[in-house]
Amino acid sequence: MKIKIWGCRGSITTPGIRTIRYGGNSSCLEVRATGGRVVIVDAGSGVRNLGKALLMEGVPSEVRFFFTHPHWDHLMGFPFFEPAYLERFTITLCDGPHAQESIRKYLTHQMEAPYFPIAFSQLRAKFDFRCEHQRCDGNCPLEDGLQVRAIPLSHPNGGYGYRFTESGKTLVYLPDNELGFRHEGGLGREEYIDLCRGVDLLLHDAQYTSEEYEQTRGWGHSTYLDAMDLAVRAGVKRLGLFHHDPDRTDDDLDRQAELCGNHLKQIGSQLECFPCAEGLEIEL
Repeated sequence: MKIKIWGCRGSITTPGIRTIRYGGNSSCLEVRATGGRVVIVDAGSGVRNLGKALLMEGVPSEVRFFFTHPHWDHLMGFPFFEPAYLERFTITLCDGPHAQESIRKYLTHQMEAPYFPIAFSQLRAKFDFRCEHQRCDGNCPLEDGLQVRAIPLSHPNGGYGYRFTESGKTLVYLPDNELGFRHEGGLGREEYIDLCRGVDLLLHDAQYTSEEYEQTRGWGHSTYLDAMDLAVRAGVKRLGLFHHDPDRTDDDLDRQAELCGNHLKQIGSQLECFPCAEGLEIEL
């Protein structure tokens, strides 16, 4: 399983000279099975560049999307995903329960006039709205031996993170998950620890500092210290700090990485912790 980050910024895109190294595009993750099947998680602004890369690659012509939730920073890139405009592509769209209704509704709505000049109905790719993983207990098989499990997020208006497993290696993606406040439909901290137990790679919301969280509790995002505590207690091997605050500069994230390293050294943890960066590729 290969993972590539196409966007890891939270809330809104942040182009500019202060975000060059870690990137300013909003949430988008590519998960590629060993057999070559492409799964895209979230369609933030980063999905535009992913679409262009798929066109240059020439294959595959089948793509599967999983969406965590319909907040704009996780959807805004879809109208600019070029494979959606080409007949040779088949795009399967998945989400939590009632996916067929919910996904079609919010993707269609964001492309309605006067918000966008091209209607969803004008897209030429073949779309398949189904979400068979929600009909299973535990892990559910996708193509090429990849398995996925939906994990409820603690976030305003709800949502789902995902656990991907292939050949004994596991990725957990929880991009908008507040560990310090339990939102309706979300899980408790101990439940998230159990779901992340021993995973190879965890990409977790780490938008705020402890000082910022005093003013933002209940907004749906975690501190980087809470994300790190979760990973340590769960025995995670690698933690990628995700959903960077729009005001967080490259230098800020460098300092955050240094603070995390110092903290882990003090407690004697072997956890590898790093701020996610646009363009980062990881193979499990």
